Amino acid sequence: MGIQRNLSDRKGRELCELREEMNTNNKSRKNRRHRQRKMLPGPRLFHTCHQVFASTGSGVVPSPQHIEMLRSVLGGITPEDVGLEPEMPYFSTKFPQRTPKITYIHIYECEKFSMGIFCLPPSGVIPLHNHPGMTVFSKLLFGTMHIKSYDWVVDLPPEIPTVVKSSETQTPDMRLARVKVDADFRAPCDPSILYPADGGNMHCFTAVTACAVLDVLGPPYSDPDGRHCTYYHNFPFSNLSVDGVSMPEGERTAYEWLQEKEKPEDLQVVVKMYNGPRIVEN
Repeated sequence: MGIQRNLSDRKGRELCELREEMNTNNKSRKNRRHRQRKMLPGPRLFHTCHQVFASTGSGVVPSPQHIEMLRSVLGGITPEDVGLEPEMPYFSTKFPQRTPKITYIHIYECEKFSMGIFCLPPSGVIPLHNHPGMTVFSKLLFGTMHIKSYDWVVDLPPEIPTVVKSSETQTPDMRLARVKVDADFRAPCDPSILYPADGGNMHCFTAVTACAVLDVLGPPYSDPDGRHCTYYHNFPFSNLSVDGVSMPEGERTAYEWLQEKEKPEDLQVVVKMYNGPRIVEN
């Protein structure tokens, strides 16, 4: 009887301890959710990026749940949340006849991800470039922007060539790409997402009006890690006649040939440090 009573007392204590632990965990989760609800949009974006990219790397795409989480948070960011207004000098140019310079506002970068804002005056262009091994989230904060993006063609039968070899040793080969997007986007609109191998990994931005786009890259560009920014020429599919490559006439505009090129000489990007409302915790 004494043994049974001791066992009963011990089980009672263990049950009480378990209930206390469960209550503590529940309170902790509620407090965490409460803090997240009270968190301002900028810090919320920063904390979400840390969570989403914590276990990713080059070529590793976040889980669908994490992608949707970051898409939702990024979708709620407004120009006011990052201290931007269309009247700022970033979005005008004193010399309309010249190629407008672009301002990049650097917010944050670590080995897992980077955050920054591109500010484009009317007619400003971010030339066609790639994002090797990266998942990229872009949010148009205001204005109208034309986006043209491509993915490499990898699903044709092996007997159909998708690379045109150059006859000159110093001239890069041409590679077949599929046009993913070719349209104007006007804020407010949903964030766009591109992936290491699809979703429009290579894209070009052209400002129809003054506009700003918030970019989150995971992981960021890194020359030592092989994530170089490469620029491209694009050529209509019909410009080349290649043995074995044929498309129905109605589909030809969906394909173009891309050829690597040096960074455009007229591309001017001025880097500024972010000084808007708090986003990154000290």
